[in-house]
Amino acid sequence: MESQVRTIPMTQLSENEKIILKDSRDADKIKNRKRRATKVHQLKDEQFVPVLEILILRRYPPRIISNRKWTGRVAAACGRDETGVVGLVLWNEQIDKVATGDLVRIENGWCKQRLGERVVSTGRNGRLSIINDL
Repeated sequence: MESQVRTIPMTQLSENEKIILKDSRDADKIKNRKRRATKVHQLKDEQFVPVLEILILRRYPPRIISNRKWTGRVAAACGRDETGVVGLVLWNEQIDKVATGDLVRIENGWCKQRLGERVVSTGRNGRLSIINDL
């Protein structure tokens, strides 16, 4: 016996049914939008980093830099995941948020090579958030 799918026009649905359908569509969009975290060994030079989660191993003292485009505090840090170690550039308020042992998420960042090593940063458009203070 074959089962048949019956379609019902939206005009014949109750308000509650319409809300339920809309909510399920929105939930699917959110679920599909969630991005899988990049691993350190997958990073490539001069490339966008959608999501990266690393454990901070060390944060170095901040310094002030000044050029014609920007003046502010910058600090270096290094972090790791299960696949490798990577450098991290921290800007202004990020410096005070991040400490050794924190698990951080970088979203919409970039990866570059500096002095032969890969370095990630949030740049101007990215976001850094603390996932868990260990």
